[in-house]
Amino acid sequence: MEYRKIIAGFESDNPALAEELICDMFFSSGVNGVVCHLPLAEPDEGFGTPTPIVPDGNRIEGYLPETLDADKILAQLICRAEALAQDGIHVIVRTETVADQDWAHAWKAYFHVIRITDRIVVKPAWQPFDPEPDDLVIHLDPGMAFGTGTHPSTCMCLKQIQAELSPGQTFLDVGCGSGILMIAAARLGASRMAGIDTDSAAVAVAKENLEKNEVSADQYHLCTGTLDQMDPTPYDLIAANIIAQTLVAIMADIRLRMAPDGRAVLSGIILERLPDVETALEQQGLTILTRDTDAEWVTITVGRESCD
Repeated sequence: MEYRKIIAGFESDNPALAEELICDMFFSSGVNGVVCHLPLAEPDEGFGTPTPIVPDGNRIEGYLPETLDADKILAQLICRAEALAQDGIHVIVRTETVADQDWAHAWKAYFHVIRITDRIVVKPAWQPFDPEPDDLVIHLDPGMAFGTGTHPSTCMCLKQIQAELSPGQTFLDVGCGSGILMIAAARLGASRMAGIDTDSAAVAVAKENLEKNEVSADQYHLCTGTLDQMDPTPYDLIAANIIAQTLVAIMADIRLRMAPDGRAVLSGIILERLPDVETALEQQGLTILTRDTDAEWVTITVGRESCD
């Protein structure tokens, strides 16, 4: 199958907000393999090592399957991009036609070995790496799925999962993308895991990556859909690395699936949207236990105010 590579270059005084809104625009339009190319600030030494190639401008890229509806979807997407000007976000959308195999190779120029925490390391298949004895290595091919560990929200999410997940606990990943969080949870000793994503391509990639990391098929379940369609099985730890608008919308469904003493790591939140998330937490009887920030991005760990 051929795809249209959608490239949205943008200028804004608030790049984090622009990134969130354009990503939401892509996801809701059925654009897969969304990648954010932003010249992010240098992280602390040793953690969240950036990719060697740093973009010289802000752009979001994604892939739209070449179907009968592609022209209509693209026209709607361009209209939505133009409407962002009222928020001070000026977007220029251009497209390229690529073959099914071409986008996979494009990743290799940007994706390198990344040390996320003192233990978690993300390694693409084509890169050599000599791990330390205590390293938990995630072998990852993101393919047409979001999540490589390079973005601040993913880095902070992984750090919180390492801090919160104990061996033998259960884990749910809402918006599983490439499967990176599930693989980390497996490396940290999760006994049972589930992952859900609205993008069927992401679910397929997550399955491939879990198999590549030799995670037993008996240890996890993957499904395509929305959280409200998922069985309300309780989990010890839930992770949701998605945009704030979606977190607010599904907060009740997240709480429903939290074990009585369970916690949830919520990421992908920009600072100016944190009050919206806090309001949704209060409405569900949840409270922030820890928070981590990186530039405009926030990751929080939440729990129940009292056991039900």
